[in-house]
Amino acid sequence: MGVSKSLVFCVLVFQLLSLSSAEIRFNEIRNDNRPIIPFDEFGFTHRGRLELNVSKISLSKSNPDLDFSKVGFFLCTRDSWLHVLQQLEDGEITCALQSDLIKHVFTFNNLNGKSEYNTIYSENDADQYTLVFANCLQQLKVSMDVRSAMYNLEGRSNNRDYLSAGKTILPRIYFLFSLIYFTLAGLWIHVLYRKRLTVFRIHFFMLAVVVLKAVNLLCEAEDKSYIKRTGSAHGWDVLFYMFSFLKGITLFTLIVLIGTGWSFLKPYLQDKEKKVLMIVIPLQVVANIAQVVIDETGPYGQDWITWKQVFLLVDVVCCCAVLFPIVWSIKNLREAARTDGKAAVNLMKLTLFRQYYIVVICYIYFTRVVVYGLETITSYKYLWTSVVAGELATLAFYVFTGYKFKPEAHNPYFVIDDEEEEAAAEALKLEEEFEL
Repeated sequence: MGVSKSLVFCVLVFQLLSLSSAEIRFNEIRNDNRPIIPFDEFGFTHRGRLELNVSKISLSKSNPDLDFSKVGFFLCTRDSWLHVLQQLEDGEITCALQSDLIKHVFTFNNLNGKSEYNTIYSENDADQYTLVFANCLQQLKVSMDVRSAMYNLEGRSNNRDYLSAGKTILPRIYFLFSLIYFTLAGLWIHVLYRKRLTVFRIHFFMLAVVVLKAVNLLCEAEDKSYIKRTGSAHGWDVLFYMFSFLKGITLFTLIVLIGTGWSFLKPYLQDKEKKVLMIVIPLQVVANIAQVVIDETGPYGQDWITWKQVFLLVDVVCCCAVLFPIVWSIKNLREAARTDGKAAVNLMKLTLFRQYYIVVICYIYFTRVVVYGLETITSYKYLWTSVVAGELATLAFYVFTGYKFKPEAHNPYFVIDDEEEEAAAEALKLEEEFEL
């Protein structure tokens, strides 16, 4: 029984910490005997609604002596669920459906021999709830088709808003950031034209990354806008996944190429640098496949947690892999500064790559750790703030990269006078003595 409770806890916590879309869901459950099956999470206002349609209900046991009040759907907040677990642990109740801390939607004892059930549940207590199915009858397997739609009513006309409270302004946020990136792309084209004599291939690649990011945000804005109004993405999710895939691959590839100094420091890649790309690109493919499965299936799927773990693992590996080329470049520049007599040139390159290394680490840490922390501690009403924080960090990273590696009419790497050369040599000498 203790193992079962631990499993229930882990499954629900994974769901409560996830960012699931609130669109209309169609789920198929087949011969499932899990005691808890979490569905979608949604932030209700004081005018929340849940439409639940359950059809094709089939039970492995139809014994009328079974207590089917222990099988059914309920809504539960994050805090309430912790108290329900405590009640189970203390033996106050034997089934989550017996707790007075949850909100019953319907139980199977109300089926009265029917194989389907439809209900509209009104939720007037504003909070973030998770729709959960509980099966407290051991060895009972359940098959059913579940259609769930959660939304809030807005205004006097009672317009439906299928985006969770706290996410309802996301379409405008994504659209605003897409306009910013399109503006940056225009400015970058202007810079490339003005300094076309010193433009390298990496600069055109940087332009492609910015354009893909802008288009990806535009597709995400339309995706969320259609979900908000209709509960369905109407195909925009396909475009979003496609451009998200391209954006992810090109961004990580760009970081690797800049880290190696490709194009503006050397026209080729070494074998070990090519191997990094051969690792990063396939991993990004896996990460995007995992993201699609996570978004489209939802936590009711038995493999959902596995895909969530795969996505997190692959993302961490990619983030670590892109740092190696920058470290190699820093090491090579340090060695070159001691041997080739061009101390000032290599010191400037070394300083630039050190700065870039630090900024990449800060970007990865902020977007993967800090933003995740904001999602978990922020009230459900202000979940949009974590999205804004992540997008602002990404925007700052793009601007920094473009500014530091922009084409220069007078290349700062080679326009060095004698005084700067001597000063740089002294700086490198002091640095070596300090390290010793």
